[in-house]
Parts: sequence; structure tokens; C-alpha cells
Amino acid sequence: MSGASRRLAKIYRALSATVAPMSFAAPVSAVYNPLAYAWEPFAAYVERYAQGPKEVLLVGMNPGPFGMAQTGVPFGAVPAVRDWMGIEAPVGQPPQLHPARPIDGFACRRVEVSGKRLWGWAATRFGPAAAFFDRFWVVNHCPLVFMAESGKNLVPADLPACERAPLLAACDAALREVVQVLRPRLVLGVGAFAELRLRQCVADLPVQVGKVLHPSPQSPAANRGWAAVVEQQLAALGVELPALIPATR
Repeated sequence: MSGASRRLAKIYRALSATVAPMSFAAPVSAVYNPLAYAWEPFAAYVERYAQGPKEVLLVGMNPGPFGMAQTGVPFGAVPAVRDWMGIEAPVGQPPQLHPARPIDGFACRRVEVSGKRLWGWAATRFGPAAAFFDRFWVVNHCPLVFMAESGKNLVPADLPACERAPLLAACDAALREVVQVLRPRLVLGVGAFAELRLRQCVADLPVQVGKVLHPSPQSPAANRGWAAVVEQQLAALGVELPALIPATR
């Protein structure tokens, strides 16, 4: 590992240890921590692609049940992680498994739509993964997956304030350290929640904070053409993108 990768691995090991003992009452029925049971692929992601500094840091909210929950990589739809990033490693099981949300690791056949959109855009625009990660890195603010009794995915905003405050404080502190390690010019929340956390925890650092549209299928704007919107947003922030390579017949 490079110096930056080692520092980032240490930050995320510490964050995992901090959030692991936290308890959450209803509506939360189960909590997964991919930084624990899926550490191996996450560590490979850090080692291979987090050698800093970066121009742009993209920050998501928390893992989805068919993305990072399965592969350990943020927005980590299996085809993107395995076939484009070249990462595949053993994935264990969380201590408390929700019957409606099994962990199949890289055998998971369901694809996280948000991850398919984000990494699909990166592959289309940049080509090899190394070309994208030379300038960008992607993280989640919170590493935990929350599920209701029905199996419905919950987000940190669904938690009561007494549970949310210590969780966000730990995640804010870790994200601030990540920004200090990678020294990006831009830190962009993927969605409004992540942007708000960024403005809370890196306001005094020499970075520009902004937001891009979240690729969630629950977003009508994203469903109308997420990649085009995000490229417009990046251009407005001064991010130059490589020209598309014409498809060959």
C-alpha cells in the first residue's frame, strides 16, 4: 500500500470499530457493517485506487443492499467491481442477518441501480478504471446499512436524533480525515444529505464543496438521464472530462 492507502485503511478500520457497537432501535431491525464482513474487497479498493491526491472526491450517503453491502465497495454493483475495477475477494456475513437481505457477496445477482449508473458512466467516459481513479475517488459518508423489519432500506435520516448524532459525528470525523489525506480540489456530495455533511465537517478546509445529482432510481431527474445531468454539473464546477471514444463497429 502507498502512504495514502495505508492512512485511509487505518481511518476506515477505526471508523468500523467506532460504529460497530452502536445500537439502533425501531424502525431499524438489522444493521450491516460492510467495513467488517466485507473488509477484504474494500481494502483492495483502497489499495488499488486511493493513491492520492485526487482532484474530486465523490461522497455518497450510506451503502445500498445490493451494492456496498455485497461487495464492500461504495455503490459497488457486482459487475462494475468485479469486471471493471478488477476486484473480487471473499465476503463474510454480518452477525445479524436479515432474512429478506442475504449477503451473497460477488455471487449476488441483483444489481444496485445507483452503482450501475455511476460506474457505468465512469467506464463510458474514462475507459479503464485506473483513468477514472487517477482523478476521482468515491466513498460513503456512513458505512452502515439499515433495514426495517420488512427489509426496507433505511437511511441515517430515518434514525431518531439520539442515535443519529453520535453516528454522524463519527462519520464526519472520518470523512474529514479522508479529505485531509486525499487533498481534493472538490468534494461533492452525491445527493443533498452527503453535501450537508460535507459542509458541516470540511467547511474550514481548503476545498470547494458542492453537489451532484444522486443516481437513485427513486429520483425522477436521475431517471431522465443521470449521466448528462452530472456532466453538466461537473462542467459548471470546472471539471474537465475526457472526450468520448467513438464506438467501433
